[in-house]
Amino acid sequence: MKPRDDKKIDQIFNATLGLVKQKGLAGITMCEIAKEAGLATGTVYIYFKSKDELLNMLFSECRKSSIDNYFINYDPASPFKIGFKNVWMNILKFRIQNFEEVVFMDQCYHSPFINDCTKKLTKEITSPIFKLIEKGKEQGYLKNVDTFSLLIFMIGGIHEGVKNAHYSQKPLTKSTIDSMFDMCWDGLKA
Repeated sequence: MKPRDDKKIDQIFNATLGLVKQKGLAGITMCEIAKEAGLATGTVYIYFKSKDELLNMLFSECRKSSIDNYFINYDPASPFKIGFKNVWMNILKFRIQNFEEVVFMDQCYHSPFINDCTKKLTKEITSPIFKLIEKGKEQGYLKNVDTFSLLIFMIGGIHEGVKNAHYSQKPLTKSTIDSMFDMCWDGLKA
């Protein structure tokens, strides 16, 4: 049995991300993914039995990568607002720097391709962000409302800001980023 080649998996993942951004999840085939990756279609099938399996594995990898990046340099011992702002900035940076992954994950959330097992796994992967919001509520910094609603408000503002900057080709300035954070904080704080 031939060992897995991580380089080929990365090629397949990158090709998939690019194609999903161009055509959407339903609009791509394994043959197109192989062609975009510079591989034979049979090679793609060696690594992934089906498009569904590929999409689920890529979605899990993207969610794990995003959460890992969100918590870079986060110190749970720091004052809550400082730690929260660090995570908020990391989310913004990740979404700017990994726009294709973000587009892919957004489409996955609204598609029938992602199976229950992957949804359960990604819920576990994303638990640190829920714990951060819970901590803010427990310490009296954030509104005592549904945690998921607070996350929607927090992530939604970042998401729309990044999408607007990307599609209008107008980078976010430091002033705009500072204003976005202040509005988010003002909207979430107790």
